[in-house]
Amino acid sequence: MHKTLIALALAALTATAAHAQTVVKIGHAGPLTGPIAHIGKDGENGVRLALEDANAKGLTIGGKKVTFELVSEDDQADPRTATTVAQRLSDAGVKGVVGHVTSGASIPASRIYEQAGIPVITPSSTNPKLTQQGYKVTYRVIANDLQQGAAMAKYAVQNLKAKKIAIIDDRTAYGQGLADAFAESLKQQGVQVVGREFTTDKATDFTAILTKIKARQPDAVFFGGMDAQSAPMLRQMKQLGIGAKFLGGDGTCTGEMIKLAGDAMSGDTYCTQAGIPMEKMPGGAQFKTRFKEHFKADVQLYAPYSYDAAMSLIEAMKAADSVEPAKYLPALQKLSFSGVTGKISFDKNGDIRDGGITMYRFQNGKWDALN
Repeated sequence: MHKTLIALALAALTATAAHAQTVVKIGHAGPLTGPIAHIGKDGENGVRLALEDANAKGLTIGGKKVTFELVSEDDQADPRTATTVAQRLSDAGVKGVVGHVTSGASIPASRIYEQAGIPVITPSSTNPKLTQQGYKVTYRVIANDLQQGAAMAKYAVQNLKAKKIAIIDDRTAYGQGLADAFAESLKQQGVQVVGREFTTDKATDFTAILTKIKARQPDAVFFGGMDAQSAPMLRQMKQLGIGAKFLGGDGTCTGEMIKLAGDAMSGDTYCTQAGIPMEKMPGGAQFKTRFKEHFKADVQLYAPYSYDAAMSLIEAMKAADSVEPAKYLPALQKLSFSGVTGKISFDKNGDIRDGGITMYRFQNGKWDALN
């Protein structure tokens, strides 16, 4: 009888302990395979580090000790796959999502999250359309393409003195959106666009496009797309003897671009990046060191923003004292805290307030910030 009572008491204690703890699933969605898998993995690791930091604090939310668990999905940077992934994460019971990486994936997936009522914060999708849809659950912790395109156009005209500029994009929501913003800003400054060409985010041979552009003798060539296309495009420009400056957005502003392009990189290669250089981020230096130690890899691009996106979800949960999306969403809308990348707060559309833009030039074997 005595043993039975002890067993029952232990069982009750175990049940109480289990009841007092709750596992909160946080989703991540991005390309974990394919040509830009390095960028997707970079973001995934940023989220992983944030959740580990939160778990180390032993947070209690809604009267229960909370343990955060990462549920990561590969959207292959593909719009159709992204909607499948969004549905899968919704069905898995995630309480929030960091993703997607590309605008082409984020825009179609956002409808799924809106229907499910699950907050989603992108660390990197910069197409303005994403937050112009009127969805209540969609947020972004990085500046958008309108700001990037305007910054590059201004620099190309005022600093590089470019008078004739050719534009190429990869027809993705990100690449075309960025190219459109750049072209519109050039138009406002009265600069001539001598060619507007298109490719895909799978292409590697740009000889035909570049040969056509070469005949127009541009001072600069702007590409809206990712490093997997930027690098071979730059190499082929050099092979064809095109002396124009090469301009790109944040998809070009990576360490992988330097590796892939090799000796084709020169001081005539420029890019913009949403945000500020890591060394100028409030928590950038520490984050860079911790990331390297933890993952044995350098930050590629968006890991600090993925970290802040995950922390935004957690900070909102703490403020609302609830992990349930419907309850913490109002707190997310009013959020204001100091993140790794800077102050995190959102406007009425879900865009980051005061998102910075930085210009870079390739020199001394690396991307050097110009402002």
